[in-house]
Amino acid sequence: MSASTLTWITATPPTPNGELHVGHLAGPYLGADVLRRFVLAERERVLMTSGLDDHQSYVAVRGELDGHTGEEVADLNGERITRGWELAGADFDRLVAPRRDPGYAEFVQTFFQKLYDNGVLVPRTRPLPYCVPCDRWLYEAYVTGGCPHCGSSSNGNACEPCGRPNDCGDLVDPHCVVCGAAAELRPQTRLYLPLAPFADRLARFWRDTLMPPHLRALCERMLGDGMPEIAVSHPSDWGVPVTVPGFEDQRTFVWFEMAPGYLLQCDPDSARPSVGPIQFFGYDNGYFHAVLFPALFMAWDPEMPLARAFIVNEFYRLEGKKFSTSRRHAVWALEALKEGGADALRFHVLRDRPNGRQTSFSRGDLVRAREHLDTVWNDWLNRLMEAVRVETGGVAPAERPAGADGWKLLEARLTRLCHELREAYSVEGFDTRRAVALLDEVVCLGADFGHVHRHERERPAGRDAYRAALSGELAVASALAAWAAPIVPMGAARLSEVLGWDPGRRVDAAALTPPPAGTVLTLPDGPVFGS
Repeated sequence: MSASTLTWITATPPTPNGELHVGHLAGPYLGADVLRRFVLAERERVLMTSGLDDHQSYVAVRGELDGHTGEEVADLNGERITRGWELAGADFDRLVAPRRDPGYAEFVQTFFQKLYDNGVLVPRTRPLPYCVPCDRWLYEAYVTGGCPHCGSSSNGNACEPCGRPNDCGDLVDPHCVVCGAAAELRPQTRLYLPLAPFADRLARFWRDTLMPPHLRALCERMLGDGMPEIAVSHPSDWGVPVTVPGFEDQRTFVWFEMAPGYLLQCDPDSARPSVGPIQFFGYDNGYFHAVLFPALFMAWDPEMPLARAFIVNEFYRLEGKKFSTSRRHAVWALEALKEGGADALRFHVLRDRPNGRQTSFSRGDLVRAREHLDTVWNDWLNRLMEAVRVETGGVAPAERPAGADGWKLLEARLTRLCHELREAYSVEGFDTRRAVALLDEVVCLGADFGHVHRHERERPAGRDAYRAALSGELAVASALAAWAAPIVPMGAARLSEVLGWDPGRRVDAAALTPPPAGTVLTLPDGPVFGS
């Protein structure tokens, strides 16, 4: 199969300074998995990749605050993160482990050295916060202050609220995160990436790349204000060492490191992917993905395919405040999965995904999502299977749906709905909130069809029409098993097994077909959806 048929999906690597939380799942990870499952069902090649962002300074800071080494923090939380992905059904094809993968550090250093040798990276001496009590230079997670662009509280190097980069030394009233002391500014020479030489190429790239207006506005503001120079090395002992002479005591800025890391995600044996990715990330990481990484890739290989689309989520809040691993304001994924189950958690956070707006999570929402699946989705399926048991002994009837009054109208409605659902699953129209709403409508249409046609049993001549209506409901259930698989894959697989279908069928109108006559239909011991 040619490379052009491959869909490469990336989800920004999480920082293992804590476990995976529900906000992470609502953002890049389940979103990427939904697209992956949809494309796979189309019988196309898919590669979904991510990794662990071990070298983030937030990992080292968390270790200091908790009395552990950075390695201990990264290892413990890395295991919990990958376990959370597994239980939530986020199935990655490749995960990069920076501290374990052979050749990772060497490739990052090769990437860095080539850009330095080509004059892309240059030394600059500029003020950098320094903590006297800790005897340490402060950058990224080690420093906090006011954002020079929007005034919000911000860590070094990038502001989460406005998405703009900073130089650490331009923060207002910088303080040390570890000890709380006010920082003093001292001159420090670091290596920088001037973005101005890439401005025209970046503008052309943004014009041709699918992205939401919020991210496009950030890119255009940065362009209009004059593209900054970005520090790509910091004096530190955590991360990949810089090999440029005179800077051996510095470490590669972790967001620079992530660029060659993405190349290793696509193909560990090649420094040049054959296709551009579809990238899932939060808006707070937008500058890195839309500005920094493309500039680095342009410098590394001008012919390299760049991202085809950016699918971006806004902040997911917990009871009104932003989910935050570092501040421990979170509902952890493993905890939520234990409480609600994968189907309910996926159903809720994908229904509530912060797509184009911020949304807010509460534990009560998860309880209500599980109840909804049970009292609406499972209740309909239970009533349908009981009706089939009573009428035909639990086997699919021979009568076809066309024999039921109203079937042609229902079939037309569901066919139109399937078209909308495919659009909501597509890259161009990706919207899991819409997808869940459409799936709910499928269930309601199927249930209503069943309620209306139960009265056929009361007609002396209505038995064939009643069985045809049951067959119509089974067709709707069959469609649900295929159409809901990207959102709730566990329950969809159980429903497919009940109906005798293979899992992973296409999301298309052909799935609106009842099981062959005589198929034995048996519900599982537990609920179909929600466990």
